[in-house]
Order: sequence, then C-alpha cells, then structure tokens
Amino acid sequence: YKVKGITEQTNILRGLFPGVGFADEKIAEQSLPPNAEGWFAIPKWQTMATTYGEAVLKVLAMIASQRKFYNYREGVLGADYLRQHARTAEMFRILGDEQKDHDIIVVPAQFGLRHRGRSVRRAREVFAATEFGFGAFAVGIMLLTHPEREVAWEQLHVDCAGDEYAPAPVGQWSMAPVFVFDDGEVEFSTVRFYSADENFGSPSGFVSQ
Repeated sequence: YKVKGITEQTNILRGLFPGVGFADEKIAEQSLPPNAEGWFAIPKWQTMATTYGEAVLKVLAMIASQRKFYNYREGVLGADYLRQHARTAEMFRILGDEQKDHDIIVVPAQFGLRHRGRSVRRAREVFAATEFGFGAFAVGIMLLTHPEREVAWEQLHVDCAGDEYAPAPVGQWSMAPVFVFDDGEVEFSTVRFYSADENFGSPSGFVSQ
C-alpha cells in the first residue's frame, strides 16, 4: 500500500462517479502536517446524495461492484442508525469552505496506523487539536482509490471514528462502523466504540492551524 497522487485519485473517482467534480490539486504540493501520511481526495458527500446515509450507501455499493463485499448493516444505515460525529462534520465544513469552489476536498490524512490498537473512544480522546476522525463515507472513498489497503487479514483494518452508530433507533450512539478483510472479502460492520483491537486503527484527517 502506498498513497497515490491526487491526480490519480481524482481520476479514479471521476471514473467511478461520473460528474463528481474536481479538486484543487495544487494543495497537495504543500508540505504535509505532522502525523499525516499523504494527501487524499474525498468528495463532499453532499454532492453525491441528499443525506449522509444515502452517500455512504452509494460508496458501499460501488465497493461491492468492484470486488467481493458484504454489508452486515444492510438496511440499517438510515439517520436513526448512522450519523457523522459532530467534530468530523465541523472539520469537513471548514475544509469545504476553504476549498469552496471544488466538489472534491484534498485532505492530509493517515490511514489508521497512528491510532492502531486504540478504541474509537480513545482515538477521539487523543486526537490533536487539528485532527478529526474519518467516517464510513471518507474511508470507503479511500478504499476505492486504494483497494490494495484491504486485501489480506494480516493488514491493519480500519474503524471509523468519524461516525457514530446506534444499534437500535433509540439514540444510544454506542458503536462505530468498521471495514475489515476476512474470508476473501471486504466486510462492513460495526463495533462498540470502547472496544480496542490491535488489528484495527482509526483513519484521521487534519485541518490547518
């Protein structure tokens, strides 16, 4: 696994999602902030659907069209079950305002190694002041542009600290989405946000100071 260039990432996204738009690719010429491993192209979810859950479903459907995939939360990804964490929503709003003329946001990020072995709750607690977790939409996009990131059980799998998941539509947001490669396929599921596993890490992005 190696982070692809922004041009390659945006070309992949336009091939998968015609009309997804463009990015300010010059941003990727800047120096990376501390703890980021590369620049990632993440579309604004609002350009792909009217609700966050619908945007996530589009990304999951695209993953399923590209490779063997199983969604353990099929049918329970509506607004009563899945939402962006408030910090993540605000950080993406800031990035979107900074890159307001583009539908694809260029984000300095890391793909999970920085928070390996930490629960989602702990990752959120130790985020730097400029750091925020990625949710299922952003992580799914990253897996579409970097499919080699999940091709073996021995790789580090990813949990999504940028989302909150309720196991029942009663407002108890006690879980978080995860992507894992197992039994020859990519799988999408959820875990308790306080559960730590050395085989998982939370991807995160960064905003400027």
